[in-house]
Order: sequence, then structure tokens, then C-alpha cells
Amino acid sequence: MAIVKQLDKRSGITYAYESKSFWDKEKKQSRCTRTLIGRVDPSTGEILPTDQRNRRQPLPADTGHRKGPAPSVRTRRLFCGATFLFDQIGRKTGVTADLKTCFPSDYRKILSIAYYLILEDRNPLSRFGKWSALHRHPFGGDIPSQRSSELFASITEEGKDLFFRLQGKRRTGEEFWAYDSTSISSWSQQLGQVRYGKNKDHDRLAQLNLLLVYGQESNLPFYYRKLAGNTPDVKTVKGLVRDLGVLGYAKVKLVMDRGFYSKGNIDELYANHFRFLIAVSARLSVVKDAIRAHGKAMRTFDHYDEAHEVYCHTDLIGWECTRERPYKGGSVTDDRRMYLHLYYSPEQAVEDEKAFTLRMLSLKAELESDRRVPEHEEAYRKYFTVTSTPVRGLRVEPRTDVMEEAKECYGFFAFLSNDIRDPLVALRTYRNRDVIEKAFGNVKDRLNCRRTLVSSEASLEGKLFVEFVALIYLSYIKKMMQDKGLFTKYTLQGLLDQLDVIEEFESPGKAPYIGEILERQRQIYLDMEVDPPIGNSSL
Repeated sequence: MAIVKQLDKRSGITYAYESKSFWDKEKKQSRCTRTLIGRVDPSTGEILPTDQRNRRQPLPADTGHRKGPAPSVRTRRLFCGATFLFDQIGRKTGVTADLKTCFPSDYRKILSIAYYLILEDRNPLSRFGKWSALHRHPFGGDIPSQRSSELFASITEEGKDLFFRLQGKRRTGEEFWAYDSTSISSWSQQLGQVRYGKNKDHDRLAQLNLLLVYGQESNLPFYYRKLAGNTPDVKTVKGLVRDLGVLGYAKVKLVMDRGFYSKGNIDELYANHFRFLIAVSARLSVVKDAIRAHGKAMRTFDHYDEAHEVYCHTDLIGWECTRERPYKGGSVTDDRRMYLHLYYSPEQAVEDEKAFTLRMLSLKAELESDRRVPEHEEAYRKYFTVTSTPVRGLRVEPRTDVMEEAKECYGFFAFLSNDIRDPLVALRTYRNRDVIEKAFGNVKDRLNCRRTLVSSEASLEGKLFVEFVALIYLSYIKKMMQDKGLFTKYTLQGLLDQLDVIEEFESPGKAPYIGEILERQRQIYLDMEVDPPIGNSSL
């Protein structure tokens, strides 16, 4: 169930509808029904009922109602400093408002669990009750394990898609979006997409693949996908292009590593008018041609960049873009242009040669000892000639011409782009994508997602969404810490611990008030670019 808002152009009134999805067995397709629940107040965004359901009763004239915090009904004190920071970040990034629009009944629970995942590093959700009793948070009460499972299962695809749309509109601009994938291991045999694949943590368990899209300047995520664990990266680009199109994103700029490169993917990006920067292998034919043409000439003083310690060169090359014609059949080929950015690192060349030599020695030892590894058969044939005679026995001769050809690419790496002309700008843009690598670390380690730890598809989908919401807050905090140089003073956990000791006091019949706030705590709020809470000052 989700809330959908629609503008009536005749009256200028925006109405809110309750949308429910269901499966039509006869037509074999997903359908939805909408029920009018109210009109949207243009100034506050609040949904006002249009009939007698949930209509607010007017306050009696003698109630003495005043604006301000509601008086407490019991005596207690709660830690509030860190959760107050999260509240402010949620308002600033629009996460709170967007969650309220998409999940009006459960958004407070989603936020509270997200807060818990951030503050209680690697602790299971079964400990939420203890944390809840000590902290002020949006829901304000305990969420037992059974209730959290029900919450995860209630998070609909329609609600998630609307959240991605709303967050994406806040993130869109001229920045590049980093796109990458990671694997999440699982013991469960009940999850349909758990498969054995290339595990990026070198785990021997079956896995799911998680794909993330990140803004490189905002450092905030706004979209993710879950795929079967045996899906290679190169097969995911077309699905991403389709999904971003469905979500209404037009001016898209993607930066990707070489695992996503294929001619078909480049053609797909061109066909949808996407801008891109993608790393490619130095052994790609177009790159090898550039190395032979410019490899020696580019290693001169005027091509060297001291800041990045590389030599660089850019070529404008042609690209034959093939497009399928779904209605008329067949395909057409267009001539496009793109930039090939070529780089040479002397230090990397030394490392490449050393690694290659050690690999050749290892392959030769396997052949001479007759302990061949099936996965290495192609390399045996490529780099060695193996003969065996009754007199001389087994002889392994290296194919020096092939080995010398491999050395041509030592120290070189390359990017392709249809947008960035300057090789140094391209290099900086690509290296900034490490933000997504850090995000995967946050998801797996800090948010306790190295294992799925759920047994049903619905719970998994909901849990991933809540962890994605928590990731937005984590990413914002890390971005601010990096920009303000706070990592020289605090770790992420240390910064949150500094705030988490601030207390809020409640007493029956009185408004809650916040206790002492140290100057260094107040400065943390300012560095996070949010207003500090109003409390007693203390040096």
C-alpha cells in the first residue's frame, strides 16, 4: 500500500489516493486500485480528509492550546543527542518527508530501525528493545523481532519506487553517478535469488548481488537493485538503463569500472542518451592500438601530471553504435565519437612486470611437476610449449614472443567517455568513485549485512530497504566529516558517541528539556551543517 498524489489541472487541487496493488489472474498482470483519502494542503503538505474519516475535531475554546512540545506524562530521561542529529539530517535530505509520503503508517518505525542500525554497530535487531528504552527516536516504543519482520514484509515495491523517484529528484544535477555491485552471502535455501557466483569477499557461500547508484558530489545513494548471485556485472547495465528510464531520469551520467564494459552496454548507453565514463582493459584492441601509436611518445615531460604521478594522452575515436529496431525488425548502425583516455604509471609498470613474472614461474612449475590446474589450461597453451619424449622426458619451453607482447601493456590503463574531454578530469572523476566502495563497507560491516539473516523474500526486500535508508544517513555524516576534516579528531563511532551522551529529561505535566551540551558537541552539529539542540550550555 502506498500514497499517490495527483494534481487536478482543472481545479488546481492536489488529491491523495491510497493505492493497493494486486495480481490479476485472468489478465496475468499486476493491477492496482486507488481510493481517494484527501486533498494535500499546498502550504504544509499535510493530507486533509475530504469526508468524515479521521477528520480532526476542533479544539474547545477553553483548552488553552498553545504551540510547542506536548507535556510529558511520566518521569524519565533518554539519550537524544545522536538521534537529534539524525532527525535534522532526515529533514535536510528530505528522507523523512519522502518516507512519510511513501509509507505514512510505518515511516516512524523505518526511521527508528535505521537509527538503531547506525548507532548499535553490528548488533542484531533482537536488542532493539533495550536500545529503545534508553533513546529518544521517531517511533518512541519497542519494535519486537516479530513486529520488525512484519514491517519488512509490508514494505511494497510501489512504495520503494516512489521513494527512489522522490530522492532521485533531490539528487539529480550535473554530477556523475557511481554504479557498482557487491555480493551478500547467505545460508538460506528459501531465497530464490541466492546462487553461487563470483563472491567479492571470497566467501564460499551462495550469494545475492546488490547494485548501488551513488552521487559522486553529494556522496548520497538514491537507488539500489537486488539480483541473483550468479549474475555477472556486465549483464546488469541494460537493466539499470531500463530502471532509470522508468523512474524518469533523463540526464544521466554514469561512472563504472571495467567489469561493466561490453560493446552492447556502450551501445545501450548511447541509445538512451546517457553520458558515461567507463574503465576498460588495456588488452582491448582499441586500447592496444593506442598504446602502439602513442605509448612511447606520451612518456615525455609535457604529458606528465605530478599530482597523479601518471603520463596521460587523449584520442578522439570513432564508435560504431548498433541499435535494434523492435518494431521494424533488424538493426541500424550509427557512427558516434568518444574519447579514449590513456594513462601510463611507471610504478604500476614495475608491479605489473613483477606479478607477471611470478605468475609465469608458477605456471611453469605446475607443468614441470605434472600438477596441472584445470583452470590454468588456457594460460599453459598461450605462454608455453610442452613436449615429451622417451629420452629427454618432459620439456617446458616459454613462448617468449607471446610474453613480450603481453609486456606492451605494463603500466597502462584506459577509460572511455562520451562526455569528458580532459584526461585529468576523467581520472579524478573515476577515482572519486571510491565513495561507492566505502558505501559497500558501511552496508556490510556497520549495518551488519554480510549475511542476509532472513528466510523470506518479503523480509529480505524490506530489510534491504531499511538498511538503504540508514546508508543515506551514514553517507551524509561521512561526507561532512571528510569535508570538515573531522577524521583527524574522531572516528565515525567516536563522533556519534560524543553526541549520544546528551540527555533529554521528561517530567509529568512539563515540556521535555535537554541537558548540558558541551562546546565541542555543539561544534559537531555545526560541522554537520545542522542547528544544534537548545540546551544548557557547558564548557
